[in-house]
Amino acid sequence: MDVITHVRTFAAVVQHGSFAEAARELDIAPSVVARRIGQLETELNARLFDRTTRSVVLTEAGERFHVRAASLVGEFDELIASVERDAGSLQGQLRVMSPTTLTMRELAPIYCAFLQEHPHITLEIALVDHSANPAESGFDLCISGRLASYDGVVDIPLKPVQPLLCASPDYLASHPAPVHPRDLSSHDCLVFSGTGTSWQFQSQRGTVSVDVQPRLQADDNLTLLCAVRNGLGLALLPYYVVREVLASKELVEVMPEYKPQENFFKAYVPRRRMNVARVKAFIDWITVKWATAEDSPVKIA
Repeated sequence: MDVITHVRTFAAVVQHGSFAEAARELDIAPSVVARRIGQLETELNARLFDRTTRSVVLTEAGERFHVRAASLVGEFDELIASVERDAGSLQGQLRVMSPTTLTMRELAPIYCAFLQEHPHITLEIALVDHSANPAESGFDLCISGRLASYDGVVDIPLKPVQPLLCASPDYLASHPAPVHPRDLSSHDCLVFSGTGTSWQFQSQRGTVSVDVQPRLQADDNLTLLCAVRNGLGLALLPYYVVREVLASKELVEVMPEYKPQENFFKAYVPRRRMNVARVKAFIDWITVKWATAEDSPVKIA
């Protein structure tokens, strides 16, 4: 439970004398106000308001709670303001969640160059390959290519990612090459867990969706790359993962006339962190440097 948010909502209801007016001030739905108050009452194991169809009135327990609640909100706001003032300079720690393969193949040198440019900033990187809310984990931002949205978190597009359908020549030598996405139902498919088993392709007539049966399903693109190189099946992999093996002909693109649906990598930033100088500088750095990075794989020792 977000205690401060719930206490702030409680204080707004007391000030305005109704859930509807509190909702209007907080720019949320009245049902959200009611839910927050209900959760706060459950946490406190006490009823805070006597409700009627026309008004809400503090109970005795609510009156006792309100004496401290108003000062608690004020003290918290003052604390946040002081921290944000300190955050106006390019120094301090950044905590970033970042996908494993993307970091190894694309972002590691960009992160290192950022630290070289800003010697008073320290960086903590957590490699996370699942959908994660940075606000709930105490991180400044999360970089992800997965479709997600979180309350109080802003998503900032960084760079498009174009998946390609790939296979090894050995696999295609022993299986008839698919000519239409529906043919994939009879093929061994290597599936990235984040993409799922419903694959979308673009055609002249619009989007074509097909459900595939995974021979292998993994939450890591490098594992899938190993599998497709060993002839275990067809895989949808981002271009930055397969560009080197495509150039060497170790893998080939399949059905190039049906392009898999493109998506975007985004930075997910808690709204409260958007005005922190080092966070803004980091996002600006990645946006520019990643867009202009040379289209070649990063060598990892």
